[in-house]
Amino acid sequence: MRPMLATPGRRIPTGAEWVHEVKWDGMRILADVHGGRLQLSSRNENDVTVSFPELAGLAQAGDDLLLDGEVVALHDGVPSFQALAERMHVQDARRAQRLAATVPVTYMVFDLLRLDAEDLTPRPLSRRRELLESLALGPGAWRVPPVYDDGELLADAARQQHLEGVVSKRVASRYFPGRRSSDWLKFPVRPSFSFVVGGWRLETDSASRLGALLVGAPTSSGLSYRGKVGSGLAGRTGQALLEQLAPLATDGSPFCDEVPRADALGTTWLRPELVVDVEALGVTRGGRLRQPAYRGVRTDLSPHDLTLDGEG
Repeated sequence: MRPMLATPGRRIPTGAEWVHEVKWDGMRILADVHGGRLQLSSRNENDVTVSFPELAGLAQAGDDLLLDGEVVALHDGVPSFQALAERMHVQDARRAQRLAATVPVTYMVFDLLRLDAEDLTPRPLSRRRELLESLALGPGAWRVPPVYDDGELLADAARQQHLEGVVSKRVASRYFPGRRSSDWLKFPVRPSFSFVVGGWRLETDSASRLGALLVGAPTSSGLSYRGKVGSGLAGRTGQALLEQLAPLATDGSPFCDEVPRADALGTTWLRPELVVDVEALGVTRGGRLRQPAYRGVRTDLSPHDLTLDGEG
């Protein structure tokens, strides 16, 4: 099953028919518990159970249930996507155990989709939330965050605490697996976007250091160029990323539109398969990212998971 997705909103709704939650800066995970066994699945339905051994105790949370939530890596109480990026792609059990001790994660559970063989997706959110809270999930690397009545107040708090934003949900909303619904609206207060990497360039005057990524957004015409991302690639981050990019090298540009000559010079073109997260101060009139900075690879997303505006 793929999780239900929120639609970008223009204005935080008000009224008793809506509740509001923190928008967590992490990795969407469905946790399936059945017969004492736990399986964790990413948004693109990959099994990532081995990546997060600290969540193994969820296997004792019930006889049969399916949870929806977000795995986050907290740094000084604030989710850090850069820290989480160290954990997302790990499939070696021993390495995952070591990282769990140094970069622990927390599973923020916000929905309950199945309980004791009953499919709860046709039930309203208010009932699913009631049943979720009644589980009284024991202590561990997971929690059920609260919901709030005042979305604007929550957005102000999110800004002050450097959180990613707010998700507003209609209390009567059903759960539609794999669909993006206007019953769930998202309002980021710290803009970040997911893009596909189409090329890379070396750092100026270096023969080995990664200097910039060339990224694009899926459109009806193909992958449209959005600009260069150079910030955030220094040191081990850049070297590790180069190792992931090397097998994707190809002869020609994957972009459907023209890449400016200054950006194309010296670029190694790539098959458009790798998705990364980028922070930016918006987009210029020409469609280029303003002051972009690299945040991390999204191993939980493929280019097909991105909407036409570059958001996952």
